[in-house]
Amino acid sequence: MNKQQGFTLIELLIVVAIIGILATVALPQYSKYQARSKVTAGLAEISAMKVPFEDTINQGTAPDITNVNGGTAATSNCTLTVTGTAATGAGTITCTLVNAPGPVLGKTITLTRSGAATGATSGVWTCASTVNNEYAPRGCPGSGA
Repeated sequence: MNKQQGFTLIELLIVVAIIGILATVALPQYSKYQARSKVTAGLAEISAMKVPFEDTINQGTAPDITNVNGGTAATSNCTLTVTGTAATGAGTITCTLVNAPGPVLGKTITLTRSGAATGATSGVWTCASTVNNEYAPRGCPGSGA
């Protein structure tokens, strides 16, 4: 009796076809994952700046990139912009995404602080972004579509 050794050509072709199908499905999902991760990382970076922003406002100083983030206007995820007025307590912290996948490259995430309400010690923060909703993190809506 002959003993079979190795795989037949048909078996190998079936394995290659299965791997091709899996790659076809997995690559677009991985690209979406990368884009969502970059947006979330940008949001995390500007969220960390809320406390120094609040401290600067409470000291009566107009917040800017120097006194909120130590003068660092760019990170590996964002180009940062900070604006605000001490008198009203209103301001924004904005991240323009850099080094990101195509669907989110150059898009912005903005944290906006309204002025402090009467009797409140701090203003109310809201988040908005220009990325599509499919890439936007929870609690920070995108531009739609």
